Amino acid sequence: MADDDDEDSKTEDPTEKKLRDAMEKGNIPTSREVPLFATALGFYLYAVFFLPGSMARLGQALKDVFEQPEQWRLGTAVDVVSLFTFLAWEIGTFLAPMLIILILLGVGGNVAQHMPAFVLERIRPQLDRISLFKGWQRIFSAQGMVEFAKSIFKIVILSAILVFALRSDYFAVIDTMFSDPQVIFVKFSEILNKMMIIVVMATGLLAAIDVFWTRYHWYEKLRMTKQEVKEEYKQAQGDPIVKARQRSIARDRARKRMIASVPRATLVITNPTHYAVALRYVREENEAPMVVAKGQDLVALKIREIAREHDIPIFEDPPLARSMFAQVSVDSVIPSIFYKAVAELVHRVYASKAPKRRIR
Repeated sequence: MADDDDEDSKTEDPTEKKLRDAMEKGNIPTSREVPLFATALGFYLYAVFFLPGSMARLGQALKDVFEQPEQWRLGTAVDVVSLFTFLAWEIGTFLAPMLIILILLGVGGNVAQHMPAFVLERIRPQLDRISLFKGWQRIFSAQGMVEFAKSIFKIVILSAILVFALRSDYFAVIDTMFSDPQVIFVKFSEILNKMMIIVVMATGLLAAIDVFWTRYHWYEKLRMTKQEVKEEYKQAQGDPIVKARQRSIARDRARKRMIASVPRATLVITNPTHYAVALRYVREENEAPMVVAKGQDLVALKIREIAREHDIPIFEDPPLARSMFAQVSVDSVIPSIFYKAVAELVHRVYASKAPKRRIR
């Protein structure tokens, strides 16, 4: 019941990360019927393009062996080896094209579904693979029922189709058995072609259905619960609480660095209580004054306290303080729109002959 409830709760589509992780672990949708179809297609291509000539050549070779045995004396071991070498060469020539075609199409059938990859996870020992309970569940699962249905289709339906299709060739096959060996091979080749056409069509239909079913079943097995989606989002984006804490720490550090820069200021412009902007102007450093610190409320109060401790002139100009606080960021040169107002304050600072004093 718990497993059923868990399956029912998986209402969300798998994320890209879930799909990617499954593929990296070797969990990929692979149809077993595609290689079978490739094998049947390979046999058919061999039967059409190579089998007639190969059978004729092999038949002629066997005819020479059985009708003219005097050519093959078996008096010594060398004669026996010579005969077996001849037969092995003829049989190898007969089978080699088929083996090459089957290998190429078999590999191509798997590559067409997925590029080959070496995955250690697939060969890692797992206890559930030898568990009788897990094996019983796999046999009677939906996937197991589908595999059973495919086996029934391949055995019963395909056999019935072949029986009906080849029923008319029954007596022709019997008559051929008493004919010339070359005729036997030619007739057998015709019947085999007819059989392979039926097999290729049936396995092709089965492979097409199985490809869609395999991908659908694989996708459904990877579906996620809402909680799994949330957990994956947290892992990908970071826990919101942790990220908020990190942002808070970053702001605190930036604020401390900013407060530490206040003693370097040339003057401070205030609201007078809610805003404070500390400016630094040294002709050798910048062409225009630069904001080294700014803040409001408690931060503004701290800026004013440090300014008083270091005898930095403080000017009360509420409109200018609010505008600069809103438009200029820390460690940035002030825009040209503030040049005139700030230039007057800087002039007053540099023009003062007395030691730096507090201006209220």
